Amino acid sequence: MSIHVYNSLTKKKERFIPIEEGKVKMYVCGPTVYNYIHIGNARPAIVYDMVRRYFEYRGYDVEFISNFTDVDDKIIRAANEMGEDVFTVANRFIVAYHHDTCALGVKEADVHPRVTETMPEIIAFIEGLVEKGYAYESGGDVYFRTRKFKDYGKLSSQSLEDLRSGARIEVDSRKEDSLDFVLWKAAKAGEVYWQSPWGQGRPGWHIECSAMVKKYLGDTIDIHAGGQDLTFPHHENEIAQSEALTGKTMANYWLHNGFININNEKMSKSLGNFVLAKDIIEQHSAEVVRFFMLTAHYRSPINFSGELLEGAKNGLERLKSAVTALEYRLEKSADLGEKGDWIERIEQFKHRFIEEMDDDFNSANGISVLFDLTKEANIYLREEQSSKEVLEGFLEQINEFAGVLGLTLKTQEELLDNEIEELIEKRNEARKEKDFALADQIRDQLKEQGIILEDTPQGVRWKRG
Repeated sequence: MSIHVYNSLTKKKERFIPIEEGKVKMYVCGPTVYNYIHIGNARPAIVYDMVRRYFEYRGYDVEFISNFTDVDDKIIRAANEMGEDVFTVANRFIVAYHHDTCALGVKEADVHPRVTETMPEIIAFIEGLVEKGYAYESGGDVYFRTRKFKDYGKLSSQSLEDLRSGARIEVDSRKEDSLDFVLWKAAKAGEVYWQSPWGQGRPGWHIECSAMVKKYLGDTIDIHAGGQDLTFPHHENEIAQSEALTGKTMANYWLHNGFININNEKMSKSLGNFVLAKDIIEQHSAEVVRFFMLTAHYRSPINFSGELLEGAKNGLERLKSAVTALEYRLEKSADLGEKGDWIERIEQFKHRFIEEMDDDFNSANGISVLFDLTKEANIYLREEQSSKEVLEGFLEQINEFAGVLGLTLKTQEELLDNEIEELIEKRNEARKEKDFALADQIRDQLKEQGIILEDTPQGVRWKRG
């Protein structure tokens, strides 16, 4: 069996063949950190974490990079509104991002590059495009010659003429062509800036990912992923920039997750249905949100509502109940039952799970297999006598599938006093090291266990809620 992925570039499913055997180089576009992440940001974080976990489950070594856009028009505007500098605002919401995604079971990327930390590479990248004739300076700005890149539009399946006729193009005398896009922006009065060969300024949005991919993963990578909304212009422009500079394919496979609707309407600020991840987590719990997100195929649109989340919660509880029942029977079992063909039957579920997940990471069908497995376990639990080997087989397989999906089905036990003290000490160390994401994670972990922390001048006090 082999993994097949839907490639947005070719518009078809293809067998996944890595550049280097046994390894996956994967880049996922991260958020612009001017606010807390919304549910639309949370979906790619969850689904590509699932994709990463599945590759690892199938034996691949995954190099996973996801960026932060930490300087941008939106961040500058937010900083001005808050009366703070850009760096303070960006850092605050990067910490918040880690807090929310950690709660959602998302593993940290191997590297989370920031624009502000990649400036030399971005400037060098633009210089290379200028030298090759793909970019030009005009009034302190630098633009990409879109028409010069012959394959422009291949990802979004749009021709340049289609783009010209369908777009609202602002007249800009600094551009040679209205379809050219900006690589470097000259600084306006009072804006944060960096020195460059073209004067004081900062990067355009698209160039950062091209520079980061090249720096951390090389000229050609296995997978580039992000939300469907990034297909055009962001990913289209990335391809143009990168392939113009290197002359090589930027990514062999492009993955895009579907949109989220809120109560059957497109999520937007104008409709007043803009939902922050932290608010949903607080209302419904992070594990329910993650489980809900994975009950749909990642490329499908997904509708988000309180009623559907409640249904996901009930489904997750059924899985947890099966695990609890198996654990209880295993603890009390006298190991008198017959194994019969139960071990082979359990093994068949593994084949089914892999078959479904190999088909473009179909987590929805993978979860269906998980439910079928727990139903089978419940049937076995009706027998008067049980085999410990069979019980362990069910538990191992259920937890294995759950782990691939980033879910934990074991019911948490009450923390002992010494365990609480150890976690508080870890939190104190994290705060000293300014690792506020970890500190917040530990605080929330304790809160979920009913442990209330109180920071006092004499130190941290705790009590059971």
